[in-house]
Amino acid sequence: MTIIRRASAIGAAVTATACAAIALAPAAAAAEPAAQRAAAAPKTTAAKAAAAAKYNGACGGGYSVVNSAQIGTKGTVFLTYNSATGKNCVVTVRTAPGKAVHMTASLGFASPTTTVTDTGYYTTYAGPVYLDARGLCVTWRGEISGEVAGKNGTNCGSLAANRR
Repeated sequence: MTIIRRASAIGAAVTATACAAIALAPAAAAAEPAAQRAAAAPKTTAAKAAAAAKYNGACGGGYSVVNSAQIGTKGTVFLTYNSATGKNCVVTVRTAPGKAVHMTASLGFASPTTTVTDTGYYTTYAGPVYLDARGLCVTWRGEISGEVAGKNGTNCGSLAANRR
């Protein structure tokens, strides 16, 4: 919730600054060709894609990425699955490794309540953590320096197949 408030405050400040600049120089904005304005506009999709970390294979052989969530610009949390073993694995990977920061990789399911977590100060990634969740929905999270991402009750593939 705090992160959203900060982002909103920053967005409002940027919007106010941009509006003030356009109000002060309407002739300059109107005289600028549309192609130049489009070329100068920030490419938010490209910037977000550049901020995403890549899966590093930390879960080992046989695991494929089945879901992921970007942790702001700090990194990405990956949920992987090994169909031969029925195990899920979570790893949190930093976009730009550096000085050790607080990181977490967490994986769990609701019934019975089970959660496995790796938390500590790491330079590159947290995890991997493993859980045999065949036929169950999983909840998974990653955290880097207080910023959190993940999803609740996802990747229930075989559970849906068992409902026939």
